[in-house]
Amino acid sequence: MTVRIAIQREDFNLAEEYEWLRQISPAVGAVVTFSGLVRDFESTDGARNAIDSLSLQHYPGMTESLLQEIVDQAMQRWPLLGVTVIHRVGKLLPAEQIVFVGVASQHRAAAFEAAQCVMDYLKTRATFWKKVDQNGREHWVESKDSDQVARQRWAADD
Repeated sequence: MTVRIAIQREDFNLAEEYEWLRQISPAVGAVVTFSGLVRDFESTDGARNAIDSLSLQHYPGMTESLLQEIVDQAMQRWPLLGVTVIHRVGKLLPAEQIVFVGVASQHRAAAFEAAQCVMDYLKTRATFWKKVDQNGREHWVESKDSDQVARQRWAADD
């Protein structure tokens, strides 16, 4: 099993990340990737409010450890050959890439489920703090109930 976890300011290359997962082993039969982008709006109280930027902070050391725990749980649950998790920090603009989750497995079902599980746990357990800038006014982003609900589907095996 090959794992790569990175927290970085610089952007990542989707094609290179996919190719790395694809080349892990001749046994790879499926690669599932997810790339999250910074939206140009924030939904609050049913309204769509435009944003200028999103700034992300993390707790060095602790965040990497939590990401490793999330990946370890996925590896215990599914027969995976490789996992990559990349999360960017710093100031990001709308449409910029913010997160990458990639999973390689022999079969598609395991790859799809593991990728979704890793992303759901990442949204609820990893120590990232988000601050939105809207017309020069900044505020911290609260966690969403929908993220907690998404994570609950995997909770039976916690």
